[in-house]
Amino acid sequence: MAAQRGEIRRFELDRPLDLGVVLGPLHRGAGDPTMRLGRGEAARASWLPSGAATVVIRSAEGRAEIEAEGWGPGAEEALARVPALVGLNDDDAGFDPSLHPEVAALARRLRGVRLGRTGSVFEALVPAILEQRITGTEAWRGFRRLVRKLAVPAPGELGLWMPARAADVVALPSWTFPALGIEPRRGTLLRRIAADAPRLEALAARAREPGGGGRGAAELDARLRAYPGIGPWTSAEVRLRALGDPDAVSLADAHLPNVVAWILAGEPRATDERMLELLAPWAGHRARVIRLLELSGKLPPRFGPRIAPRDLTDLTPRR
Repeated sequence: MAAQRGEIRRFELDRPLDLGVVLGPLHRGAGDPTMRLGRGEAARASWLPSGAATVVIRSAEGRAEIEAEGWGPGAEEALARVPALVGLNDDDAGFDPSLHPEVAALARRLRGVRLGRTGSVFEALVPAILEQRITGTEAWRGFRRLVRKLAVPAPGELGLWMPARAADVVALPSWTFPALGIEPRRGTLLRRIAADAPRLEALAARAREPGGGGRGAAELDARLRAYPGIGPWTSAEVRLRALGDPDAVSLADAHLPNVVAWILAGEPRATDERMLELLAPWAGHRARVIRLLELSGKLPPRFGPRIAPRDLTDLTPRR
C-alpha cells in the first residue's frame, strides 16, 4: 500500500494530557504490531470507512497542544477523530472524586487521565474476545498472530500492521484459528461478529460525534450480550474503548474486584457484588474511578501462584 502523507493538525489542551495513560487501554502488549506507545508519542493503525490510516500523535511537556500526523487514504478521517481518541472532549461533569480520600488523592496526582474512544466497535471486539478468561500473554500472542496472518501493512513507514478487518476475518477458514493458538469457539464467535460488523458500527455513530462519549452504550450492550459467548465483561471492555463509556464496569474480571476493594476498603478479596457496592457513589462515572484505581500502582496481596500461559498451537495437528 502506497504511503500517503496527510496534513499535520494541532489541537489545544485545556488541561494536562498523558498520552501513555489515555491510550494505554488500546495497547495490546509490548509486541502489539498495530500500535506503538512511547513517552510523549503514540502511533496507531486503524481501519476507517474512508480506508486504512496510520496516525502519529505527539505531545511535549510544557506545551498546551498536541500534534497529529496521518498517512493513508483514511488519514483525514483519522485526524478528525484524534480529539475523541485522546479524550479532549471527555466530559467528566458530575464526577466527584472527594467522595473517597484515595480517589481524591489519585485525581489530584493523575490529572492527565481522560477517557478516550476510538469509535470502532469491531477493532475493540477482536482483542476483547481473545482476552476472555485467559492470561494476557495468551491473548496478546493470539492477537499478534491473527494480525500477522492477515499481513496488511499499515500506511506510512513506521513498520506497523493493520488490525484485523471484519471482511478479512469472515473470509478466514475455521481451521485457521487453532493454528494461530485461538480456540475454535473464539474463532467461530469472531467470524459471526465480523459478519455483523456493519450493524454494530452503526451503534457507535453517536459516540463518534464531538462530545459523544458514552452515547449509545446501552444499545450496544444489549446487542453484544445477545450473542452467545459475549457477556458483561466483553461488553464493558468494548464500550469503554470504542464509545468511551464512563460507566463501563467489567464484571466477572479475575482481578478487578480485588483491586477496587483493596484500595477503597482495605479488603484483599471481593466479589462483583461488593465491587459494585463500593463503586455505587460514582454511578455514571464508575469507569473513571476504575481507571484511577488501576493506575494507582496499589495491588492486593496474592495468595497463590500465577496461571501459566498456554500455547494452543502445541495441540494443533501438523502435517
